[in-house]
Amino acid sequence: MIVWILFITSVLIFLGLDLGIFNRNPHIISSKEAGIWTAIWVTLSFLFSGVIYWLYSGDHIANPDGLNSSQAMLKYITGYLIELSLSIDNIFIIAVIFSAFKIPRKYQHRVLFWGIIGAIIFRALMILFGVILIHKFSWMTYIFGVFLIFTAVKMLFTKDEHEFNPKKSLVYRLLKKTMPVTHEINNEHFFIKHNHKNTATPLFVALIVIETMDVLFAIDSVPAILSITSDPFIVFSSNIFAILGLRSMYFFLANMLEKFSFLEYSLIAILSFVGIKMLIVDLYKFPEWLSLLFIALALVTGIIVSLKMVKHEKN
Repeated sequence: MIVWILFITSVLIFLGLDLGIFNRNPHIISSKEAGIWTAIWVTLSFLFSGVIYWLYSGDHIANPDGLNSSQAMLKYITGYLIELSLSIDNIFIIAVIFSAFKIPRKYQHRVLFWGIIGAIIFRALMILFGVILIHKFSWMTYIFGVFLIFTAVKMLFTKDEHEFNPKKSLVYRLLKKTMPVTHEINNEHFFIKHNHKNTATPLFVALIVIETMDVLFAIDSVPAILSITSDPFIVFSSNIFAILGLRSMYFFLANMLEKFSFLEYSLIAILSFVGIKMLIVDLYKFPEWLSLLFIALALVTGIIVSLKMVKHEKN
């Protein structure tokens, strides 16, 4: 319990420093600044695997699956890479939402900051229920496996996510029916007074749509990481590090998404792999190093092929 409290407290302290000091004044985040923060978060995420190794080398934390330190570390890194890879589609959707509601670049960080607060809460709840379901009903593993393979097949044959229109979404229509909404943007405010009523600005609307889409993405990502381990701390910490790095990664990649078009196939391969892994868990258990190797190779291959295709098209 102490480890959980320390971890969550550390996350909250950083988020407080982020909004209160590093980004107190709204500004356009350059690719260089975003690149630096992306490198910092990725480095911290991998360094945390050393903390995982230490925690699981003794009695520092509850260990329901009886993992040794090396297994725990590999499961954490594998889970983190899965969450990181599945964030790619999330970044695309965020870019579409900001464009649809015409959110100025200097206010986008504030929207994503509060979006991450909500994402942490929702992910924690989904992970909690996912772990409970798998521990209580072993057959849920097969349900998650089938769902992930279905998602992979759907991604392969449809491109609906790239035609997403936030202003036609159900959540946007419901929001407009439940509260007054204005198209006026007043600095970084989520609400303004309009005709003596609190009225939601496009920043708040974008925030709610982003939160809703994150919940939908979590329906894929949480079962995917549960295929690696059902240890709640490993699942939660790998999720949180991927989410915390999502903001800087968005600002770093938002203008370069077209260059990484083949990463979509990497995601399909990863989802298919973890889905199959869950379906045959009683027949064969993949070694941790093999899962990590497959996911890393899928990501690297997608990046290399994407960059080569861009270079080929230019020539």
